[in-house]
Amino acid sequence: MRFRAPARLAATAMLALSVTAGLTVTTAPAAHAVGEHSKCTVNWSNYRATVAKNGWNYRTGPGTTYASRGYLYRSDRLTVLCSRGNWDYSQLTQRSKSGIPKGTKGWVRDDGLNQLGG
Repeated sequence: MRFRAPARLAATAMLALSVTAGLTVTTAPAAHAVGEHSKCTVNWSNYRATVAKNGWNYRTGPGTTYASRGYLYRSDRLTVLCSRGNWDYSQLTQRSKSGIPKGTKGWVRDDGLNQLGG
């Protein structure tokens, strides 16, 4: 079992920051959530991030057992919509360096992201 204190600390800090900054955070999926988004336990609003590492899997679900949609590379941009544990459900804001189309939604581990806020 790996110890993930930095990721959990970062998530806690982002939650505190988002509350003080007035961003919308809820602890359950929105009523309109369907599909992959319904696997979330925390919803985020206007949470931008960039990929911090090269060759990061963009998956169909929140875990390594889910299929990869392709790879993300350093500085690929996305919007985080919600989270489940240390996995973030997001949408690409531009075509990825590996060719994944803009607008594609998928799951990525949060320790591979740089959080940029709202």
